[in-house]
Amino acid sequence: MRYHMLVARKEVLVQLDDELVARLDTLAAREGTSRSELLRRGAVAVLEALSERDDDDALREAYRRAPQDPAVVRSARRLAARTAPEW
Repeated sequence: MRYHMLVARKEVLVQLDDELVARLDTLAAREGTSRSELLRRGAVAVLEALSERDDDDALREAYRRAPQDPAVVRSARRLAARTAPEW
């Protein structure tokens, strides 16, 4: 997601230690962006990951309440064990 000057923004004070600030500044310089943009991207990434996790949890719960054919469930479990991200 790219932010543009037309997007309303709110300034938020965030306290970071010196090492983290230095690492962000190094990355920002390498990426040709600002520290603020990196923090925005990070916040969006965290929120999207949590939303996906919640969606996955809801889907699993729906299948627990109304499971499919047992053979399909076994196959899905085997596939999920090999491909699911670690949270």
